[in-house]
Parts: sequence; C-alpha cells; structure tokens
Amino acid sequence: MVKSGKIIVCPGAELSVSGDVLVISLKEDLDHHNAASLRESADQLLRQEGVRHVVFDFSGVEFMDSSGIGVIMGRYKQVIFTGGKAAVCGVGQTVDRIFRFSGIYKIIDRYDTAKEAVRALSRQV
Repeated sequence: MVKSGKIIVCPGAELSVSGDVLVISLKEDLDHHNAASLRESADQLLRQEGVRHVVFDFSGVEFMDSSGIGVIMGRYKQVIFTGGKAAVCGVGQTVDRIFRFSGIYKIIDRYDTAKEAVRALSRQV
C-alpha cells in the first residue's frame, strides 16, 4: 500500500496520497500551460500499487480550458478500469458551469472538501 503524505509538487498543483486516494490539489488555473506536467505527475502516482481513487481539489482554480477536461477524463478512465472512482471538490462557479455543461457530474461525484471526498472514496470497496 502507498504511504500517506505529500508526494509530488508540480507546476500549479500538489499531489498527495491519503490511503488509497490520490488527491490533486490545484493551486492555479488548469489549462494547456500546466496540463502536461500534471498529467505526467498524476500518472506516475496512479501506477503505484495501492492508489485506487483520485480527487481533484479545485479550491485554487478560477478557470479551466479543454486541456483540464482532458486531464480529468484521462485520470477518470485510469481509475474506473481498476475499480476505483474519481471525484472533484472545491469547485467554484465558473468551473462548476463547465462541469455541468460537459456532463462530468454524470460520472464524477462532487464534494465540498477534499477531506469529505477522501472519506467517501476510502469507504468504496
């Protein structure tokens, strides 16, 4: 099992593992400028044994473009095929609108905080 704690800091985000949940705390807008490095860092941790779910914390985000949707959907596909789930939290009004229009909420759950999301996903069998 992966140990809990801070693992990777990349441009615009901090990635940490809490039990079997990868938490991606976004510190700035998610767009084509930082999507590639975030994708690489997240994939590195998702390949490790023990990481089953992913939470995207949007508390530090005011804007997201289609590259951001791609990052979320790519990680969603990775965890769903191994029996895991993906979630988002800390979603502001602008990003919420993007998620509603794109239909992401039909496949990814929304929580108010990362702590709440980790708690809910950790109970998933």
